[in-house]
Amino acid sequence: MIIYNARVITWEEENRVLENHAVLIQGKLIKDLGPSDEIVKKYPDEEKIDAGGKILMPGQICSHTHFYGAYSRGLGNNLKPAKDFPEILANLWYKLDRALDEESVRLSGEIFMIDAIKNGCTSFFDHHASPNFIDGSLDVLEDVVDKSGLRASLCYEVTDRNGKDGTKAGIAENVRFLKKISKDNLGGRIGGAFGIHACLTVDEETLEQCAAAIPEGFGFHIHVAESQEDEWDSLFKYNQRCAERLYKHGILGDKTIAAHCVHINKREQEYLKETNTWISHQPRSNMNNAVGAAAVESMLDDGMKVCLGNDGFTFDMWTEWKFAYYLHKVINRDPRRMNGYDVMKMAAYNNAALAGQAFGYGNKFGKIVVDAPADLIIVDFDPFTQFTAGNLPWQIIFGWSEAMITDTICDGKFLMRNRVLTTIDEAAVKAHSMEVYPKVWAKYHEYCDKEG
Repeated sequence: MIIYNARVITWEEENRVLENHAVLIQGKLIKDLGPSDEIVKKYPDEEKIDAGGKILMPGQICSHTHFYGAYSRGLGNNLKPAKDFPEILANLWYKLDRALDEESVRLSGEIFMIDAIKNGCTSFFDHHASPNFIDGSLDVLEDVVDKSGLRASLCYEVTDRNGKDGTKAGIAENVRFLKKISKDNLGGRIGGAFGIHACLTVDEETLEQCAAAIPEGFGFHIHVAESQEDEWDSLFKYNQRCAERLYKHGILGDKTIAAHCVHINKREQEYLKETNTWISHQPRSNMNNAVGAAAVESMLDDGMKVCLGNDGFTFDMWTEWKFAYYLHKVINRDPRRMNGYDVMKMAAYNNAALAGQAFGYGNKFGKIVVDAPADLIIVDFDPFTQFTAGNLPWQIIFGWSEAMITDTICDGKFLMRNRVLTTIDEAAVKAHSMEVYPKVWAKYHEYCDKEG
C-alpha cells in the first residue's frame, strides 16, 4: 500500500520533516519514500491511503514495562500508605504478582496490548512475574503479543523471595523460552531476554546460576539500584554495590537492560559503560515511588545507551517524554536541566537502537527509510507555529498527546485504523477483565490479611 499526502517524520539521526510525502509499504517493509505525486505515479497498482496531511512517523518504543501491573490499577485507594520503596514492594507487588494465574496473566497482556495500540507504541520490553504460574507464562504472553500484531521482548523475573524452588522454576522458564524463540522467532516480532528481579532479591548462588544458564545470543533484563535500599542491602550482605555484583557475575553486557540505575555511583556507571549495557529510565515510576532520579544527563554525556521505559504505566510514551523533561528540572531546581534533545535521544534513537538489536533490522529500526520495518503511526496534529526537525522535541513535549493518534501499523499491518482496533476485540477483553479482576483482588487481599 501507499500512504500519501503525509507530513513524514523520518527519525533518522539527522531527522527530516518531509511535506506532502508518501511511503510505499510492501509486506513487512518500507520499500520507497518520496514526494506524493512521484510515489503514486510510480506504483499505480498499489492500494492508496490518503493521510490527509497528517503526520506519518515511526511507532513508539518502550524499553521496560510490566504487563502484570494492569491489575494494580485502582487497587491502591484502600491500602496503608507505604513509607518507602521496600514497603511498596512488600505491600503491593509481592502480593499482587502471587495473585495472578494463567487467565489473569493472559488478560493483563491483552489489556496492555489494547493500550499500546491506541497509544501508538509498537515495540516494548516486558519483565514478567507470576510466582504461582511460572511454567508456560511466557508462552501465554507470546500468544497474546502475536495475536495483537505488536512486537515484544519477553522474560520471566527470577527471584529468591518465594524460595529456591521458585528460583529454579524462574530460571527454567527463561531458558526454555529463549531456546524456543531462537529456533522459531515469529517473524521478528517476538524477542526475549533472561529476566532477574533485582540484586535485592537474588543471592550470589542465584546470580551464578543465571549467568551459567542463559542461552547464547541473549542478554539479561534486571532492575538495578531502583532505590537506595537495593544498594544498602547489597553492601550489607556482599560488601559490593549492585552493578559491581552484576559485573562480577557477567550479567552486564551489550544485550542486557539495566532498568532504573537511580542510585548507582560513578564506579558503577563505569561498569555499565565498559560493558555497553543498556540503561532504561522510568521517570513516572521513579516519581510515584519517590526513589529519586537517575543521572541520565551525565550518562548520556558519557556516551552511554540510556533509553526510556514506562515501568508498567500506560503506553502513552509522549507523556513519559514530558515527565523525563520536567523531573530533572524540578529535582535539580534548575530549568536548564534535561534538554529536549536528550529526551529525544533516549526515546527515539536509543530505544530504536535497542529494538533494532532485539528484533532485527539493525540501525534501520524506528526510522522511515527503505528496508526499515513498517512500524508506523499517523498523528492528527496540525501545527500553528513553525514545525521543523529542529524544534520537534518541544512540539511533542508541549503540544502533543496520544489522543491525536488515529492509526497504528506494525509489521506492515494496520492494528488500528481511524481509531478502530483491527486485531483485538476491545469490548470483549474489557468485559472479561471485569469478571476476572475481583478474583485477583480477592487473592491479593487474602495475602494482605495473612501477612499484614
